[in-house]
Amino acid sequence: MAHPPYGPSDPYGSYGQPDPYAQPYQQQPAVQHHYYPSTPPAVVGTNGLATASLVMGIVGFVFCGLTSIPAIICGHIALGQIKRTGQEGHGQAVAGLVLGYVVTALWIIYWVVIFGIYGFALWSVSSSSTSY
Repeated sequence: MAHPPYGPSDPYGSYGQPDPYAQPYQQQPAVQHHYYPSTPPAVVGTNGLATASLVMGIVGFVFCGLTSIPAIICGHIALGQIKRTGQEGHGQAVAGLVLGYVVTALWIIYWVVIFGIYGFALWSVSSSSTSY
């Protein structure tokens, strides 16, 4: 019995016949990638006035509140700039504002109490002295 020269034949007898269930092959269209030259991302730094506001708010404790008013001013300006430019430092500006307002309020209360005590003392001395 002779065998075919190139291996066994198809047992179903469909050698060379196209598969009736096969999908016709279609080549996918070439994908066009649009690579645009990218610019390096803009580095948005921290707002300098926000940092200054925070530092002046902290230093206000030491310098009797003298730097608290500039801390408040710089904090408000910094918040406006941050909103407009998208810079970082929002937390620093808010912290500088809070410290500026708190230190200013504490020093105002301190001076009101001090002047109140000395004023009361001077008033009581002047009113208690009578002429003989």
